Amino acid sequence: MTLQNKVAIVTGGGRDIGREVSLKLAAEGARVCINFANDADSAAETLRLVKAAGGQAILHRADVIRATEVDGLVSACRAAFGEGVDILVNLAGGMVARKPLLEMDEAFFDQVMNLNLKSAFLMTQAVVPLMSAGGSIINFSSLAARDGGGPGAAAYATSKGAVTTFTRSMAKELGPKGIRVNALCPGMISTSFHDIFSKDEVRKAVAGSTALRREGQASEVAAVTAFLASDGAGFITGANIDVNGGLNFS
Repeated sequence: MTLQNKVAIVTGGGRDIGREVSLKLAAEGARVCINFANDADSAAETLRLVKAAGGQAILHRADVIRATEVDGLVSACRAAFGEGVDILVNLAGGMVARKPLLEMDEAFFDQVMNLNLKSAFLMTQAVVPLMSAGGSIINFSSLAARDGGGPGAAAYATSKGAVTTFTRSMAKELGPKGIRVNALCPGMISTSFHDIFSKDEVRKAVAGSTALRREGQASEVAAVTAFLASDGAGFITGANIDVNGGLNFS
């Protein structure tokens, strides 16, 4: 599963699943451009961990729902590691808040859609011209795209469902260029996302409902991401792969 000398961009790569993805890609030999938007301290720690393990990486702050900042991220990566990009991981995203339909306003709906879908669109559009045959794009959808999400998660689930469809569309469009596009659909993964948005009793109930009777770990999601980035997944494209411990079969 070596990624030796490949160049990767990981949006939202500074913490939680993003940190583990950045570490795993670097451990497999990739040169990683770690993007973050807000948590500079966590992102700096991720960079430190990558370098401490002997990996190559840079850190770049960009709000990837803004085209000009996306261009800045891509330019910084090219300046550091050369003209091409081999791997794009569209991980930046979030729920923002749990809101039922009648509590949502237009600005909130747009914010969630931009964060989860527009970011993937802008990054993909910016990176594809720099990718050659063998390139791999890994988007992040969610179990919520499969089941509609929990209470107050309609906007989030809808945006992640759009990511699922965008993944399939791009797989068809970019396949003739030799570029693969897949997505991961994590379930209950032990991260700060659920620390913020999920009650303890809900987490325990969901974990107990999985076939494996536990939450997943960010490192387990990162391992699947690295596989999809590798040549070992050379005939996998258009897939939305569940990483949910058997909670949902699709």
